[in-house]
Amino acid sequence: MTDPVTQPLLEVRNIETYYGPVMAVRGVSMKVKTGSIVTLLGGNGAGKTTILKTISGAMEPQKGSVWLSSREVTNRDPDWIARQGLAHVPEGREVFPFLTVAENLRMGTWAGREGDPARDLDLVYGYFPILKEFSHRQAEYLSGGQQQMLAIGRALMARPDVMLLDEPSLGLAPKLVSEIAQIIKRLNREQGVTILLIEQNAKMALDVADFGYVLENGRIVMEDTTERLKAATDIQAFYLGMKDQGVRGRRRWKQRKTWR
Repeated sequence: MTDPVTQPLLEVRNIETYYGPVMAVRGVSMKVKTGSIVTLLGGNGAGKTTILKTISGAMEPQKGSVWLSSREVTNRDPDWIARQGLAHVPEGREVFPFLTVAENLRMGTWAGREGDPARDLDLVYGYFPILKEFSHRQAEYLSGGQQQMLAIGRALMARPDVMLLDEPSLGLAPKLVSEIAQIIKRLNREQGVTILLIEQNAKMALDVADFGYVLENGRIVMEDTTERLKAATDIQAFYLGMKDQGVRGRRRWKQRKTWR
């Protein structure tokens, strides 16, 4: 029998997911331990978002399986998976623009687990006081940072064991990026939420997470603790050093990367 202490809370096993005839994810396997923050790094088009959509049920893999709390959830409906303890905060926030902040937050209770909505709302407002201040404001009038807080808060209302975060710092000012990073760490530490994080801001992701995977062309090419990843030459060069690189920079990266 598998030791429940060592059994990962979330696991994907050799998944392959396609967009039509194009394979976007190529035999990816990952483990996310209970109470951890795991990050998935990779360039645009590497397949990161596709993996999160496959885990949450928004896309179906043609091969492989997804496991949550030792239960297979492959190809189940997203609302069913959400009720098993998984919340997905998609790229672009996707709040309901014509609903108020409070109404958006209550939407998080519909697909999640049963609880005390009033208590959960107070919990969210404790982490995001600005949302309480703007509780009667329509979501379309919030700033980008406030909408991201709303999206995370809505996911928290579902009482998840695991939260999938897709680019939570996208388009935000550096001060807000730091604030979101601190909130992620607090939710993990104080609420015990296990987190799988996708981030283009590699420095923020590696500082926040405990363990990381590197994805290239739909396959995992490196995995290790974030401390070791930060020390790896390839990670320093491609993710922590070279920015806005042109064609020559990309060619130099292809020549110097060590994985195959």
